[in-house]
Amino acid sequence: MPTPYLNFLKELSNNNSKEWMDANRDWYQEVRAVFLEDVAELLEGVSSWEPALTGFKAKDCVFRQNRDIRFSANKAPYKTNLAAYFSVGGKKSNGPGYYLHIQPGESFIAGGIWMPPADILKKIRQEIDYSGEELLKILNEPNFKKHFSSLEGEQLKTSPRDYDAEHPFIDLLRYKSFIVSTPLADKDIVSGDFKTKTLDAFRLMKPFHDFLHQAVDEAESGEGLL
Repeated sequence: MPTPYLNFLKELSNNNSKEWMDANRDWYQEVRAVFLEDVAELLEGVSSWEPALTGFKAKDCVFRQNRDIRFSANKAPYKTNLAAYFSVGGKKSNGPGYYLHIQPGESFIAGGIWMPPADILKKIRQEIDYSGEELLKILNEPNFKKHFSSLEGEQLKTSPRDYDAEHPFIDLLRYKSFIVSTPLADKDIVSGDFKTKTLDAFRLMKPFHDFLHQAVDEAESGEGLL
């Protein structure tokens, strides 16, 4: 059955106001209900290789539609996308997670860790220092590379503190986020094929997430920190 997401999001983008949302509240609730069903299906799939997600509910993974506009120059009250995040630590975890973003012409699948705090970033860099060859092997695996061409995210222009510019993994150590992503076409969203493509992409991320967990789980537990 065709999904209702894109038409609603297009209209919301063109009429981003509380008045419009109030007048179309029933439509929004219908769209949200379908999205929760799809997220529940994705959650069940991801839980098959991330058993720590067992017991999570779809609503635990879905972001609110309201924007926090308190400190933003953009005062539009609503997000013009639908999004879900699957992480064993929850939506506010510092650990790696699987992300789905639905937006007309801009949908994508992503995973990893975006802008970790200093202690987590330090641990990830330590893991790269010790085991960078392992991360390179994951990133260069042919099927992984076919879907995710390279790491994404902001990088330092110089070497991070405590690492020499000639370090064999300096290109990886310069990253401040550790993200991979792949786009989704509108036709995949409309047809519902995005669910299969999303699960396939998420499954490919598992070794990448395992590498990040080796560092982050230790940091989040407090082990090894000064």
